[in-house]
Amino acid sequence: MTCAHPLDRPVWASLTTHHEPFAAGGLLARRYRAEYNVFAGQADESPEALAALGALVGPGEQVCIAQAMPVTVPAGLRVHKSLQGVQLTAPAALEVPEGAEPLLVLTERDAPEMFALAHLTEPGPFAPRTHALGRFLGIRIDGRLAAMAGERFRFPGYTEVSAVCTHPEFRGRGFARRLTAAVTAAIHQRGERAFLQAWKTNTPAITLYQSLGFEIRAEMNVRVLKRATSD
Repeated sequence: MTCAHPLDRPVWASLTTHHEPFAAGGLLARRYRAEYNVFAGQADESPEALAALGALVGPGEQVCIAQAMPVTVPAGLRVHKSLQGVQLTAPAALEVPEGAEPLLVLTERDAPEMFALAHLTEPGPFAPRTHALGRFLGIRIDGRLAAMAGERFRFPGYTEVSAVCTHPEFRGRGFARRLTAAVTAAIHQRGERAFLQAWKTNTPAITLYQSLGFEIRAEMNVRVLKRATSD
């Protein structure tokens, strides 16, 4: 089975195009190297592609699959966690709200704080070098990283807005709205279309994105697959 649109398999679309330098695997299945993130994908649901996906997961390792179609579990792997998400796409034009705090481009120097903020707020999987997958913006308050948002999956014509998070001490100031809009606007300025993904149960986040003009495109099946320590 082949996907109808690259957005249906955004991980695979990313790993076979713009993010190929961060990939491990071959023609039928690929995963991000562990320092970048935990996602993996395969070309289709054929036995050959599923076997190739399974071969990328070593003893005790796990990968995350996110796709619009049902997830078929390769032999030798088991479902460690099952989640449902939604995928939203951005409107052609989006207004960036104004604010007193400047939006800063985050760099390698900010990586430890970005990792710490992501692990505190849990916007989604975030590895030590996830920040290297795209451009990130942040807001600092008294020198502290108070909020951030950036780019993750990217393939021709599309880039994902990801890791939208605000430190609990600085919530309620509209930082997530400003950062999401600014990252989205920058993607559109490159001639691409922005999309993002949220847990289906995360009503506040979905409401925020819809208020900016994002529209739900599809439900996403998210499965964390794990191989036993020894088969």
